[in-house]
Formats: sequence, C-alpha cells, structure tokens
Amino acid sequence: MNEAIKVWYDKDGDYLGVIFDRKAGHFKETANECVMEKVDSDGNVIGFSILKISALKEDKPFSIELKKQSI
Repeated sequence: MNEAIKVWYDKDGDYLGVIFDRKAGHFKETANECVMEKVDSDGNVIGFSILKISALKEDKPFSIELKKQSI
C-alpha cells in the first residue's frame, strides 16, 4: 500500500483528525458524540475526527467502530 494517511492533532482545539482518502465527502455523527466519520458518496469511511479528545481519558481504552453504510 503506497497511499498516505493524513493524521493531525490540534492541541489548542483539542481535535484529532485522520483522513484515509483525500476525496469529496461529508462528516456524519457516530454513536459517540465526540467522534464524526467522513464518508464518500458511496458510504465508504474515508476518515474520522475526534473532538474533545482529552476528555476521553478513562481507565479503560476508548474504542468505536466505523462501518461502511449500506445503500
């Protein structure tokens, strides 16, 4: 795999972003109010963002599943 994955963290904004594929898409809500997934027009997950990432410090690991949407 020779594709770059873009990851960035903004400490002041308390924001983490990850983009797997740089193409048109939109962000939508997930089961966790802090996590947004970016999907393309076919429903494929092409990235995600986590707002207030520092608030996710817990005793247990943070986990969320992002799935391809059925069309």
